[in-house]
Amino acid sequence: MEEAPQKKPYDVSYKVRTVQEIIDMQRREVQKIQTLLEVPASTAAILLRHYAWNAEKLQEQFWNDPAAALEAAGLSPPSSPSTSTAPLPNASGPSNARRSNRGNARAALFSPVKRNRSLPTTPFECPVCCMDYDSSMVADETFSLGCGHRFCKACWQEYLTSKIKTEAESARIQCMENGCGRIVREEVVEDMLPEPVCKRYRKLLNEAYVADSANLRWCPHPECENVIECSQAPPRMLSQLVPTVRCNCGRELCFGCGYAASHRPVLCKVVRQWEKKCADDSETSNWLQANTKECTKCQSTIEKNGGCNHMTCKKCKWEFCWVCMGPWSEHGNSFYQCNRFDEKSGIDARDTQAKSRASLERYLHYFNRWANHEQSAKLDEKFYKDTEKKMEAMQSTGNLSWIEVQFAKQAVEVCVRARITLKWSYAMAFYLKRNNMTELFEDNQRDLERAVENLGYLLEQNPEPTSITKLRNDITNQSAYVQKRHDILMDDTLKGYLEKRWEFTIEV
Repeated sequence: MEEAPQKKPYDVSYKVRTVQEIIDMQRREVQKIQTLLEVPASTAAILLRHYAWNAEKLQEQFWNDPAAALEAAGLSPPSSPSTSTAPLPNASGPSNARRSNRGNARAALFSPVKRNRSLPTTPFECPVCCMDYDSSMVADETFSLGCGHRFCKACWQEYLTSKIKTEAESARIQCMENGCGRIVREEVVEDMLPEPVCKRYRKLLNEAYVADSANLRWCPHPECENVIECSQAPPRMLSQLVPTVRCNCGRELCFGCGYAASHRPVLCKVVRQWEKKCADDSETSNWLQANTKECTKCQSTIEKNGGCNHMTCKKCKWEFCWVCMGPWSEHGNSFYQCNRFDEKSGIDARDTQAKSRASLERYLHYFNRWANHEQSAKLDEKFYKDTEKKMEAMQSTGNLSWIEVQFAKQAVEVCVRARITLKWSYAMAFYLKRNNMTELFEDNQRDLERAVENLGYLLEQNPEPTSITKLRNDITNQSAYVQKRHDILMDDTLKGYLEKRWEFTIEV
């Protein structure tokens, strides 16, 4: 798989892996440890899983004390009486000690010991189901791990199936005996259980491998089984990066927090804080997301059924902004301030009640705009489904080819992408401290928002055959302008993290 190109300073390089590639990665790690430690493959796999696939840590622990490393991983300790880690007489240092430990561990792990060696010579009663087995049936009908705790195979099968299917365990399935930490090897599971359960078991092992690796993350979309590999987004860098990646299924996600979509330009910690706050204020959120408002002129009830925020009351013909309810005439010039909260309203808040009200008003200002852009993006996506019909109409009435009417589809994509960016920009603005940098951020936010509203208005027009060419040019030009403003906001904000320009009211 080719590595995705790194285009911007704030972008991260990553690879999209298939499930088979993940299996191959595990196999290579196991083979490497198997060769280095001279242990069976199943032992190497259990050791690696215990140490979260950290091969260096595993080797260090194993060479220092093989018995302790094996027991900690849930494996049988070396049976050799000599497990000393001291160097041999006249030895030249730690290398001889390691060779001695290595020999002890290898002798124990490859000693001719079988799983069912201490078979009872008298009738055996299973401690779980209390079924009796005579001495001739014990070898075929019962089983014990290296720890010697014996149970009938029927109980083992029921136990393992429950662990895998009900509890979703795989790498750390232990012996049935209470308090015994011996790990069940892969070959035991494969021998005892039917293929459907084994398939589930192998899937859980793959999931555990990805979960243990800081450089791997599953694509969060349910129908996708790809894994993203990225080594440039460790937790310590998430205060400077928003590591957005694109899976081969065509959808974006945040590698840092696993969010199932891009939340640029907001940091992962800010997203978590914002969503928690919105969940805490659920009643307010529900009220704000109502689909109707009253006209500020005639108080008629108006329902918003499109993505554009330029509203016209059908009763009195008053044109206003759905977001701030102000006259639309002020949104097309330098007086446009719909995106900026008036901090002066909270200056005179002296008593506790007044301060609380000012704080709530500030939150509502940003949440209203955040929720509105989310709703508008959804409505634009709905409009996207109807765009093909409009494109067909323009093709037949405007004498345009199918390629020439693709401008409408591309413009909707630009509009939706910009609305999602605007949505998250309001979450960021809520937590920004007021300074000159914040003013510049809000200026970029305002310019993009104004451009998006103009594009949304154009997209909802139903042109006459004679005006299709003009509308096509207008939409194409406005779409390019929206893309330009979107890139300016995104580039400046994300570079600001690297340059440490942004100051927040919370710790990031």
